[in-house]
Amino acid sequence: MFILGNFLKAVAVVLDYALNIFMWIIIARAVLSWVNPDPYNNIVRFIHNTTEPVLYRIRKHIPVNFGGIDISPIVVMLGIIFLQNFLVGSLHKLAFSFM
Repeated sequence: MFILGNFLKAVAVVLDYALNIFMWIIIARAVLSWVNPDPYNNIVRFIHNTTEPVLYRIRKHIPVNFGGIDISPIVVMLGIIFLQNFLVGSLHKLAFSFM
């Protein structure tokens, strides 16, 4: 059963890295919203295209616009932190129980 434990541990580590990278992309999106970046820049387009589907769903379901301030990135970051603590932590403990 150690193979299943190692597999679950690897999934937990990859998921943790992916969530960390996405959180940094969300932070970059929030910082870019403070300035007026060139919309034709490839990096700006990548950040926008990567984050907009998630942020759009949050904006659609929850009215998170307070006085012109968009707090949907904060909601997404809280969701990422929840997933890191709950899902990744649970996968690590489950993997440890198989070892």
